[in-house]
Amino acid sequence: MKIVLGSDHAGYELKEYVKSLLAEMGCTVVDVGTDSEASVDYPDFGVKAATLVASGQVERGILVCGTGIGMSVIANKVKGIRAALVYDLYTAIQSRKHLDANILVLGGRITGKDLAGAIVRAWLDTSFEGGRHQKRINKIDQFEKEHPGEP
Repeated sequence: MKIVLGSDHAGYELKEYVKSLLAEMGCTVVDVGTDSEASVDYPDFGVKAATLVASGQVERGILVCGTGIGMSVIANKVKGIRAALVYDLYTAIQSRKHLDANILVLGGRITGKDLAGAIVRAWLDTSFEGGRHQKRINKIDQFEKEHPGEP
């Protein structure tokens, strides 16, 4: 699976850990940055990653900032993205089963490495259930088509 990773300075350490984990799992990783703990603006990296997912150049994405809130907000501004901010295994699994989330967002200052590793594995291993959930995603897609650039 081809996965894009992105983080700001607060998520850099966890992003690097996730990158090594994904490599061990045999995933192809596209890292859009950042490349250090020097202060940067999370929207720059969130947009890069979300755009790659939305365009189909990668299958999924993982974003990390301090709390995950900023990255989830910016990623969900990109049409076609369903980014899920996840803090535990249950929400990781549900984000895939019910939302078909294509971007996982983690809080680098909140989520420890062991838990993050378990979340990433569960998120990647969980399939979308479809059915009634597809109907709901279709409604999201329809809203995006009918209201481009509108609140």
